[in-house]
Amino acid sequence: MRAISDSAVERDETQVDEQTTQQIDTETDETDESGDGTGTVSTEDVAELEDESADDAGTEDPRDVEPRPRKRRIGWSRLLVFGVLPVSALLIAVAAGFLKWQDASNRWSEAAEIESVVAAKDSSVAILSYQPDTVEKDLGAARDRLTGKFKDSYTQLVHDVVIPGAKKDHISAVATVPAAASVSANPNHAVALVYVDQTVIVGNDAPTDTASTVRVTMDKVGNRWLISSFDPV
Repeated sequence: MRAISDSAVERDETQVDEQTTQQIDTETDETDESGDGTGTVSTEDVAELEDESADDAGTEDPRDVEPRPRKRRIGWSRLLVFGVLPVSALLIAVAAGFLKWQDASNRWSEAAEIESVVAAKDSSVAILSYQPDTVEKDLGAARDRLTGKFKDSYTQLVHDVVIPGAKKDHISAVATVPAAASVSANPNHAVALVYVDQTVIVGNDAPTDTASTVRVTMDKVGNRWLISSFDPV
């Protein structure tokens, strides 16, 4: 009886194994037919793989991308320090230099006005005053106060007319300048208006007084103001 029972159990187990195997095969066939299994690659699967490959190819690793150079922004403070301030300082320095030069030029012009007017007065008196006994010495000294063509013409006039006449007729002349004013002046050139009173005595005759206004042009030669033109107006 025990032997029969064991054989029956073995048959039952064999039948169960066959049924299980058939069921598994059936499920495998259904899965393959439906296209959802892993054993068959469909066109849709290939397309999906290609799409995924394309997506993967279009995606770059951020570490492999060369970083773009950043645009350097210049802050207002740096622009102020390195741009505006140096230009402003330069302009201020130029303006200060110009004002300083202008101030110095004005002071030089003022000095030129004073010096030229004094020289015009003294030189006018010198070239118009002489005594018969010292005429050569008087007018010779006055000649040193002149320059240019006016010096040449004055020298000729004195040599040819004034000295011989003063000696012959005992002529004397005394000039004074009651007033003088500057017309224009710079460090090298000046014009002054001089009012001249002259008294002339010929021998024993009565003195003769004349008054005239003269435009005196002067040039600075070295440290001296010399008359370059003497024009009655």
